[in-house]
Amino acid sequence: MDTTAPRAALLVEHADVVVTLDASRRELRDACVLAVDGRIEAVGPRAEVEAALAAARASGRIGARLRRIDASGCVVTPGLVNTHHHMYQSLTRAVPAAQDADLFGWLRTLYPIWARYTPEMFATAAEVAMAELLVSGCTTSSDHQYIFPNGARLDDTIEVARRIGLRFHACRGAMSVGESAGGLPPDSVVEDEDAILEDSERVVRRWHDASHGAMTRVALAPCSPFSVSPRLMREAATMARRLGVRLHTHLAENDDDVAYSRETFGMTPAEYAESVGWLGDDVWHAHCVKLDAPGIARFGATRTGIAHCPCSNMRLASGIAPTPAWRRAGLRVGLGVDGSASNDGAHLLGEARQAMLLARVGHGPAALRARDALEMATLGGAAVLGRDDIGALVPGMAADLAVFDTGGLEHAGVHDAVAGLLFASPVRARFTVVGGRVVVDEGRLATVDVRDLTRRQRAAVAMLSTV
Repeated sequence: MDTTAPRAALLVEHADVVVTLDASRRELRDACVLAVDGRIEAVGPRAEVEAALAAARASGRIGARLRRIDASGCVVTPGLVNTHHHMYQSLTRAVPAAQDADLFGWLRTLYPIWARYTPEMFATAAEVAMAELLVSGCTTSSDHQYIFPNGARLDDTIEVARRIGLRFHACRGAMSVGESAGGLPPDSVVEDEDAILEDSERVVRRWHDASHGAMTRVALAPCSPFSVSPRLMREAATMARRLGVRLHTHLAENDDDVAYSRETFGMTPAEYAESVGWLGDDVWHAHCVKLDAPGIARFGATRTGIAHCPCSNMRLASGIAPTPAWRRAGLRVGLGVDGSASNDGAHLLGEARQAMLLARVGHGPAALRARDALEMATLGGAAVLGRDDIGALVPGMAADLAVFDTGGLEHAGVHDAVAGLLFASPVRARFTVVGGRVVVDEGRLATVDVRDLTRRQRAAVAMLSTV
């Protein structure tokens, strides 16, 4: 690449507030953000940023390709970060038999439906999920796919993310312990463990990019204590550390999950995770609603991360997560929308709002402030995913940002525009920018044909609905 050639640039100007989430947590009024070649170049008052723009032009670093976005009446935030999802579930929302079930009953109802998926269905479901996330202001998402029927591969969803423009952490999940061996999933949907490990290494070597601003990264993610063996957990951890990638799984989601660990392994979920090498700053666990006090202390001491999924936890009646205790222990906590069969939507700003409200239901009115919830959805998620190049609007970081219009009915009467993003009804992003690329433009997806996508989604759902 010729690094001296003029590069594309983006100037977001006249924002009512720019929430930088820099080290000083500055919130800048009537401010601008300049991005050059996918990275933040300058953030600040108009005169300061225009001077940076002029200097970049004079040096030849910016050519004629400058896109200006008028953010008057808007709040600009770092792009939101989703740390836990099952994108394939976008084709199984509000399934009647699963509407009023707890976690284990819900899973037993849906496993047979997911077993009928084709590779094309996985791709369509992922595209739906990614489109939803982008219009909610989300710029980075993980995805935990742990079922691979009928020739499906993790590659199918990775290719969708690269086309749609979402920064993507693909988690190669797996299930290997079926009902006949004491696990929860039916035997028809589990895989051979040696085959899982072989494909896991293949996917990492094919797709993982550790560079600054990488659009695609891969994690290893055996599904849960009740669907994989201790041997697979240990060998996945060894492989991940050899290859330099992260580890992800579910843990301590509800009382049944805890009971399974105690009955099967003779340990609490946290004790089990530690016994198989699944604590550390390269690990993040989803849910952890029932993580006990010793477990919270071990997570804090080892800098193990948590993906907090409040909507799913409420939908499946899993409980109220101890977010204040997590925060006191210094845990890294991000947000996850979880799968669209246990949330039935993927609006990350809405998830941040629910995190704030649910914490208050369980732990008092000051348990989680609006700005804390927003930070959990940005910097917190970046930390959980092991990234220091996203989550804040700081020069040198990836140019991922969301522009939220606060001039509508949803925000009428709001006195604090930043807090209003969380307290008022969640709005869609007016613009979403990933790596300097505008992927949501004036509220419309720029990289997706929505009519074609919804047609394909309806056709897939119709096929799944027939027995």
